[in-house]
Amino acid sequence: MTIHRVDVVVVGAGPTGLTAAGDLARAGRSVTVLERWPTLNPSSRAFATMARTLEVLDARGLAEDLLARSHRAPGVTIFGGARIDLTHLDSPYRFAMITPQTNVDRALADYAVAQGADIRRGVEVIGLDQDADGVTVVARPNGDGASEQTRWRATYLIGADGAHSTVRALVGADFPGRTIMSSIVLADVKVAHGPTGGGLTLGSTRNEFAFLAPYDDRDDSGSWYRAMVWDRKNQQPDNVPVESDEIAGILARAMDLDPELLEVGWKSRFHCDERQVGQYRHEHVFLAGDAAHVHSPMGGQGMNTGIQDAANLAWKIDAVLAGADDAVLDTYHDERHPIGQRVLLQSGLMARGIKLRQPVARAMRNILAPRVLRIPMVRDAIAGGFAGTTLRYSHRHGESPLVGTRATQIPLRHGRLTQLQRLPGFVFIRERGAAPFDAAGLVQVERADEGPAVLVRPDGYIAWAGSSADRTAAAQTLARWTGHETACLAR
Repeated sequence: MTIHRVDVVVVGAGPTGLTAAGDLARAGRSVTVLERWPTLNPSSRAFATMARTLEVLDARGLAEDLLARSHRAPGVTIFGGARIDLTHLDSPYRFAMITPQTNVDRALADYAVAQGADIRRGVEVIGLDQDADGVTVVARPNGDGASEQTRWRATYLIGADGAHSTVRALVGADFPGRTIMSSIVLADVKVAHGPTGGGLTLGSTRNEFAFLAPYDDRDDSGSWYRAMVWDRKNQQPDNVPVESDEIAGILARAMDLDPELLEVGWKSRFHCDERQVGQYRHEHVFLAGDAAHVHSPMGGQGMNTGIQDAANLAWKIDAVLAGADDAVLDTYHDERHPIGQRVLLQSGLMARGIKLRQPVARAMRNILAPRVLRIPMVRDAIAGGFAGTTLRYSHRHGESPLVGTRATQIPLRHGRLTQLQRLPGFVFIRERGAAPFDAAGLVQVERADEGPAVLVRPDGYIAWAGSSADRTAAAQTLARWTGHETACLAR
């Protein structure tokens, strides 16, 4: 039997797997993506791309084209008219991009293929075996009676194959947690009277909620939205078909104004779990996206968190393949597992707030939420967590507190950081007025404000901050992450 040999096998061609595959191929690594669906998954649930993810997409040259065909939502209206206001975000993207996940998947697939990744669709992974040097993957065509098997040999494998991950099962990873909501319905709907305000809108009663996210797709009769609806009194298994009358009834009861359902496109029923694996790394196998964590859809964090998992992991795999210490790969779990925990907490609080049934609790929620979100500091903290712009990684004792924060908003004399990051590698940002120095292979740029020099990781987070005149610590940091230092950086 022929064994296909590559640097990395990625299982799953959703947004997480495609981001990782594209980044690794961009760095010159051989990558094969194995996806059991024969085509792009038509039942994707995500629809909101947040500011931090848009920055990640811009660093891959994808944000502009996606935004040209998407709706920009400036905020989210929640309980009692309270609003999560995204217009004050510290980001170029002070909104949520509303577009079906299939559009993001398609853009990321084009990116991955353009960089040289090999995407094999209709291929189901059925086994894997690890040894000291890597992973052997066994797969077969996905279909009734399929028996022909193929094998891939890789140094590393990324399991990005979703909530029902085969890879997670094959490595024996527990997925503790519980179901918190059942019979949630997603659908693309055309309504005659959409909510005002141009943002994401939630309505709820004691027993129902409805959520509408606008698409920029309207005509004289109405507008299209992605709808999410739920009825406490109508709990059905996932396989029970969704009827248009069910959606229309919940919308009419849950929203302040009946939007008047005109048409239903794609629709699906599903249940919602809160689960997270204890370890993201299993020797040569890494779990990412929904394979590592699932949570309430409230807040639209799933696709966003998975893309950022991939952006964190891919460059570290490349670095270790190039000679960095294997311990670099442990930082993937160390950095992303706490972020996953935080996302579970945030989305879970939102879901539990929606499900409140007691009149007193609902009244207190509707009174307090608007008041709290009018406090600028609270407003910006909640919006930043929702959009991912305030999330950070920890730094070592003695390092600058800037280490672990994102560098995207550092003003540069020429261009912006996400443009520079369309090529792989670290970026050194000098202080304003500091002279350039000879450092082959290290991109340099001058900042336009009075901040310190910083060394920026390939995923856009600061690895070191200090003075350009004393770059020894920066060289040591670069060596710790990559296994080598640019010689002139240490002078």
